[in-house]
Amino acid sequence: MSLNTSTWRKSSYSSSNGGACVEVADLGDVVGVRDSKEPDGPMLAVTRATFTTLTAKLLQQDASERWT
Repeated sequence: MSLNTSTWRKSSYSSSNGGACVEVADLGDVVGVRDSKEPDGPMLAVTRATFTTLTAKLLQQDASERWT
């Protein structure tokens, strides 16, 4: 899937005043992650398994367990 035709999404919790947000896109075998303030800047591409692990860690209630 091309980056030019990809649909990038950001959280509905993001503020409309250009706050610090990330956007994600389905790029086929990988998930693209980029800074919403710099859409033409660098992008991180991670496997679906890595993205799933990352989001699960971020959603954990106990912050002390996030990066263990």
